[in-house]
Amino acid sequence: MRITKYTHACVRLEHEGRVLVIDPGTWSEPAALTGADAVLVTHEHADHLDVLRLAGLGVPVHAPAGADIPRLEVTRVSSGMEFTAAGFRVRAVGGRHAPVHGGRPDCANLGYLVDETVYHPGDAFHVPEQPVETLLVPVQGSWMKTSEAIDFVKAVRPQRAFAIHDGQINERGLSSVNGWLAEETDHGYRYLRPGESA
Repeated sequence: MRITKYTHACVRLEHEGRVLVIDPGTWSEPAALTGADAVLVTHEHADHLDVLRLAGLGVPVHAPAGADIPRLEVTRVSSGMEFTAAGFRVRAVGGRHAPVHGGRPDCANLGYLVDETVYHPGDAFHVPEQPVETLLVPVQGSWMKTSEAIDFVKAVRPQRAFAIHDGQINERGLSSVNGWLAEETDHGYRYLRPGESA
């Protein structure tokens, strides 16, 4: 499976001519959706979901059952559900966005385990029960700190981990976060720049 990272939390998965895109938000490049067969959305926030772009795409979009997504037809998904998207087997896990400062309301957030190998958690640190080969780990956000990202990688224990959720961090900050994750985890951590594949 080919994994291509796009700006912030958007990731494109390709296998045998099939294309599945996860979290194409308003910050991600339109090219991420070129030739997409289906889309997974972890939650309703604009940095993970570009409603206008997806409305014009015309492919199946899967999103949490509790997400508030007006003006876009989606297939509603609940935690524990297993389904097929673009020919990939998907299991939805988790359920809620990580807590944000000051008791602000959270929202529905699902992580997706794709083909039992790649896990995208959205904006949460839910640890799935099954083993994960490739973890897409959030590295920065108003709802988290670096030590939580490190602990998350250690708890999931993937064979390899790639950074996501990095669109608000400058190069100096990114260098620091990448250094901490590489030093403190022994799970094949690597940073992919937008457009880079593994």
